Amino acid sequence: MAPENTVEAFVAAGALGADGVELDVHRTADGALVVHHDADARGIGVLAERTEAEIRAARPEIPTLEEALDACAGMLVNIEVKNLPGDADYDPDEGAAGTLVELLSGRGRRDDVLVSSFNIASADRVRALDATISTGFLTLVGLDPIDGVDVAHGHGHAAVHPDVRSLTGGAAGATEGDELSAVLRRLPTFDMQGSNFVQRRCQVAGL
Repeated sequence: MAPENTVEAFVAAGALGADGVELDVHRTADGALVVHHDADARGIGVLAERTEAEIRAARPEIPTLEEALDACAGMLVNIEVKNLPGDADYDPDEGAAGTLVELLSGRGRRDDVLVSSFNIASADRVRALDATISTGFLTLVGLDPIDGVDVAHGHGHAAVHPDVRSLTGGAAGATEGDELSAVLRRLPTFDMQGSNFVQRRCQVAGL
């Protein structure tokens, strides 16, 4: 198996027939976007404190977002903007979100993407810059998924991604799938129709 968050992994996912992939983006010191789960990387330190060239020299397997999107052609791509207060690369000006919108626009919007974030401000920034990009709100453990839906809808986002540990299946005989289905049904019809990603993921899940 290919290492996670690498071009090889994304190509392998497509070859295996994956419907879509999720990846995380971080900004670099010179304004590029690279794909890596954490804000810091082994042998590099905090990605936002290094240029794209420095990252490529130290860890050539870490792709730029553009390289990852090319490798994911034909698949849905959930791009998570990592930018919570307390993160090593936290940016209150939401530079990564702005750069992401510019990149997608520069690619002629040919990519099938949904942009999500645990930070509602990051998702809001993407939507404010280009409302045609589907956006979603990731919820942390401790936030009721129904409340997450209300927050997402209130901010105009097409999707909510609840932490699976918050799907308790509390109703008698209910499964996590039942509860997730109920959560998704709280999203307005027009929002659901506006997100190809949400529609296709619901079909895959049988919801």
